[in-house]
Amino acid sequence: MKLWLDGRLQDSESARVSVFDHGLTVGDGVFETAKAVDGRPFALTRHLDRLSRSALGLGLPEPDHDEVRRACAAVLEANPMPLGRLRITYTGGHGPLGSDRGEHGPTLVVALGEATRRPDSTAVITVPWTRNERGTLTGLKTTSYAENVVALARAREQGASEALFANTVGQLCEGTGSNVFVVLDGEIHTPPVASGCLAGITRALTVEWTGARETDLPLDVLERADEIFLTSSLRDVQGVHRADGRELPGAPGPVTAKAMRIFDERAGDDLDP
Repeated sequence: MKLWLDGRLQDSESARVSVFDHGLTVGDGVFETAKAVDGRPFALTRHLDRLSRSALGLGLPEPDHDEVRRACAAVLEANPMPLGRLRITYTGGHGPLGSDRGEHGPTLVVALGEATRRPDSTAVITVPWTRNERGTLTGLKTTSYAENVVALARAREQGASEALFANTVGQLCEGTGSNVFVVLDGEIHTPPVASGCLAGITRALTVEWTGARETDLPLDVLERADEIFLTSSLRDVQGVHRADGRELPGAPGPVTAKAMRIFDERAGDDLDP
């Protein structure tokens, strides 16, 4: 496998990032994960725009979109595969062991891993920890991902593929790497960005293409929603057949199935919507 580091393609086995890189020592970095289909990235412009928003939110220099596009193209060409997870990581670069930044400039890494199409439905759990809708990193896609690692491990222990968080006021927020939607009386709802959730790329397209409403929702809406589904770059739209101990037979339900069809059709018509 080939990846992009230090301005060029390198072998994944020999590529090295400094042990003093701020992305490693203090989590001072941002990233994007995009779906790649037959060597072409999906919604790359939207991903690059969010990468810039996240970087600026951390106080990092804005990444050069042309450079990132060149890196993505080179990595995709070097590693042909039908479906891939394209990961763009942009960190504060070489720095001191403390929180102050160094003078060396940022690090850009672009890598690609093979992926498989997700099942049409999955199981989720809720976790006791909360998202802070007023935190410094709220709304930024940063490499400070440890709480997601812990929550996802809890989900895996319980036979689920995702863990869902409430925010500090008890509202439904998001998953570790996904956004959540519920169907109530035939209408699709999803928590607003003000809840503390990440402004997901697939979330935004799903809202735009299905007419879903952004609504403040209590966490216990999961106990009464007619249908539940998740969105993310690699899930696209994915139904939920179990939420904690509640079974949702027949998932994906009719509204979710329609949203899945709409997303597949619209995404197939335009790889950079």
